Amino acid sequence: MTDDPLAPLMSRIAAQDRAAFRALYSAASAKLFGTLLRILGNRSEAEDALQEVFTRVWLKAARFDPERGRAMTWLIAIARNHAIDRLRARPDREDGEETEQLADERPGVEAGLIARGEARRVVECLETLEPDRAEAVRGAYLGGLSYQQLASRFDVPLNTMRTWLRRSLLRLKDCLDG
Repeated sequence: MTDDPLAPLMSRIAAQDRAAFRALYSAASAKLFGTLLRILGNRSEAEDALQEVFTRVWLKAARFDPERGRAMTWLIAIARNHAIDRLRARPDREDGEETEQLADERPGVEAGLIARGEARRVVECLETLEPDRAEAVRGAYLGGLSYQQLASRFDVPLNTMRTWLRRSLLRLKDCLDG
C-alpha cells in the first residue's frame, strides 16, 4: 500500500501545483471518466461530471490522507459520489431509478486491483467477513448499489446496512494493514 504513484501528486496539488494537477489528470482521467460513464450512462453528462470532479479534487486535495488509502481509491470515491448526486438531482427520474442505473456487473474497481496484484489480498480479507457482509460490501463498492437498495436486498433496516458497511470496511482496513 506504500507504493502509490499518485499520492505525491496529491500533496503537490494541495499546494496549488498546476503541473502536478495536469499529471494527475493524465494519469486518472480515463479511469474516472469510465466510472462516471458507467454510473451516469450518458457520455456528455459524464464529461461534464469529470470536469466537476477534478474541480473538487483541486479544491479538496489537502484532505487526501495517504495513510487511509490509495489516491486512486479516493478519486474514484469522489467521482462515484458526484455521479450519484447528479442522478439524484435529475428532474425526470422516478423514485429508485438512480439506484437501478448504479448496478453494473462489468468488472470495475476489482479489475484494477487484479492488475495491481492486490486482488488476492482483498479477496482473502473479504473472506474473513460474514458472507452477507462481504456481499453487501461488494454491492456497494464494486456494484454501485445504494444503502437503500442493499437494505432492501438483505431485508434489514437502512441504518443496519450502514452499520454493516462501516464495520466491514474497518475490518477490511485492519486486515489489509495487517
